[in-house]
Amino acid sequence: MKHRFFATLPIILFLSISPLAEAQHSVARKWNEALLQAIRKDFARPTAQARNVFHTAIAMYDAWAVFDETAETYLLGKTVGGFNCPFNGMSVPANVQAAREEAVSYAAYRLLKHRFKNSPGAATSLANFDKLLAALGYNAAITATDYSTGSAAALGNYIGQNVIAFGLQDGANEQNGYANMHYKPVNPPLLITVLPGNPSLIDPNRWQPLTLEAFIDQNGNIIPDNTPKFLGPEWGQVTPFALSPADRTIYTRDGFNYQVYYDPGPPAYLDTSKAGGGLADAYKWNFTLVSTWSSHLDPTDGVMWDISPASIGNVQQLPQTMEEIRNFYDLLGGGDPGKGRPVNPRTGQPYQPQIVPRGDYTRALAEFWADGPNSETPPGHWFTVLNYVNDHPAFQKRFRGQGPLVEELEWDVKAYFVLGGAVHDAAIAAWGIKGWYDYVRPVSAIRWMADQGQSMDPSLPRYSPRGIPLIPGFIEIIQTGDPLAGPNGRNLGKIKLKVWRAHAYIKDPTTDVAGVGWIRAENWWPYQRPTFVTPPFAGYISGHSTFSRTAAEVMTLLTGDEYFPGGMSEFYCKKNEYLVFEDGPSVDVTLQWATYRDASDQCSLSRIWGGIHPPVDDIPGRHIGKKIGRNAFLRAEQYFSGNITGVGQTPSTPIAPATPALKVYPNPISRGKLMTVEWNRPASNVTVQLYNLQGQLVHTRVVAAANQSRLTMNTNAMASGIYLLKLTAKAWKLSQRVLILK
Repeated sequence: MKHRFFATLPIILFLSISPLAEAQHSVARKWNEALLQAIRKDFARPTAQARNVFHTAIAMYDAWAVFDETAETYLLGKTVGGFNCPFNGMSVPANVQAAREEAVSYAAYRLLKHRFKNSPGAATSLANFDKLLAALGYNAAITATDYSTGSAAALGNYIGQNVIAFGLQDGANEQNGYANMHYKPVNPPLLITVLPGNPSLIDPNRWQPLTLEAFIDQNGNIIPDNTPKFLGPEWGQVTPFALSPADRTIYTRDGFNYQVYYDPGPPAYLDTSKAGGGLADAYKWNFTLVSTWSSHLDPTDGVMWDISPASIGNVQQLPQTMEEIRNFYDLLGGGDPGKGRPVNPRTGQPYQPQIVPRGDYTRALAEFWADGPNSETPPGHWFTVLNYVNDHPAFQKRFRGQGPLVEELEWDVKAYFVLGGAVHDAAIAAWGIKGWYDYVRPVSAIRWMADQGQSMDPSLPRYSPRGIPLIPGFIEIIQTGDPLAGPNGRNLGKIKLKVWRAHAYIKDPTTDVAGVGWIRAENWWPYQRPTFVTPPFAGYISGHSTFSRTAAEVMTLLTGDEYFPGGMSEFYCKKNEYLVFEDGPSVDVTLQWATYRDASDQCSLSRIWGGIHPPVDDIPGRHIGKKIGRNAFLRAEQYFSGNITGVGQTPSTPIAPATPALKVYPNPISRGKLMTVEWNRPASNVTVQLYNLQGQLVHTRVVAAANQSRLTMNTNAMASGIYLLKLTAKAWKLSQRVLILK
């Protein structure tokens, strides 16, 4: 299933001009589409994919900006995160536009070929990259990186290879498949497909792994490990874009420093030593709300909602305190305080009501924003939104909505750069918080509380201050005569929930609907696929809320308009065809958003109806996303204007005729091949040294002759990795990073 945004009136125009629009797409847009397609065939790792979209944007932006008189490059000629990317300038090409397109293409191609070589969809993705490069008229056999010749292809290769090297030391642990190095869960796994309830949970405030019969990630990849590990708990250490040390708090646990940006403080914890009764406890209220909202997934319950922008969206203010959060969400009825907008300000016409069953809206919303199967993951999803907006016939490419029209390639590289940097920072912030606070998911908390009993009335059966609150009509005790009592009343006194009945009632998801009804709480499932259940990482804070609010802020600033082009965007969900988890929707449903923030807010609510997050995960993500989106945009704007501060820069000046003082080629180099080192500063007794990242000297040589400025080095005995090459003479020092590949 492929999710896309469209708008009601312009959809016909958009589809009719799409072949022309595609022909007019810049090379940056074409590489971005190739990247998104590769992400759909890769592992569903939001952190890694946010990094992929940003690093690809860096490669393309620098290949464009190096030819600009005003803009500053990001990595080329700079030191970022301790990584130095030397640049000695090059002559201005006769055809700047052609050089830009060529450099952008080679930079993106080299990086993408590296990043997706181990993807489960590598065969298809790598072939697609090759086809695109050839279709653009370029030759993949050109691998030179010596841009001093004036070759735009060599410049692109050089940029791409430096982004690769930058990524191998940015804290993501890419070279080891992004594996965790320190984190270990405190709770044993929940054997959700084997045992009812949650008998193995030790700490109800901490994350718990899940063991499934089969684990299929959100991109449809079968993962051999049926107990997936926590994804990215140490991601806070990755080199960010606009996040600063002033935004960061460092916590230590088990000898590891967890880096937390925009620390929201702890979530709602359950004090197991003196837990209070019922809904007064914030922990219980949060997870109880997830359970009650599960009852909203029934299209036959007779509840009808207007889901148009006339009635939904336009949230005026986000809550700040737990008490405000309680008032923000409708515990029993669902939804938030958004009152909608009576008039489309772009057309001057009222938004037309769309009355549908609440259960169809909630299910369609949950599946749309779940980003699966075969999705771009949440960061990539917002790039599809950006590309849709770029193609909309009512949209004009003016930066911040002002000034002259911006040429296609310039617009795309800048837009991808700012959105990529923003979602990358969102991943670092959200997963840094997830790793440190390590908070429990609803599937663990709801089952565990129900195992303890009920916490409302000591005079009723199974009372426990750690139990789940009772809500008549939603959460009750199984009593005599109840169909759920079971043989010989073995389930008497247990907790029952009125919720989505899940996969026990679905044999064929293309035709069956589980519906909502009373089930034993020990069998509660989120509204997700049985091969997925819940993402394999902690809940607090919501990645979807953080990514979406971040992107919404960027889109608002970038376009200079909070509204989608034409005043509305929408996605059509066809009756009995759209849903994947079960059959549905029962009627045609069109998800609609007036503004980017409205889309973001609906994304956040979808995760509650999907059983993935309680409100305490959602709201901090929205607040932090607002900060990240704005700060990332302002940071990118500094690069565009050439007024960037606080970034290390090598003395060289882009686009100025120069001869590089030190050349190392090929770089990266495959282990076993000869590496050539050249320098253009004559001197006697030049000491040549090669250090690994641990600071160990692995090779040294002295060139005594003053007329010798070139040597070769054998890499047979060297391990793959990043090295620092140093050349030292009496009057000068030169250095460059070298990447040795397997």
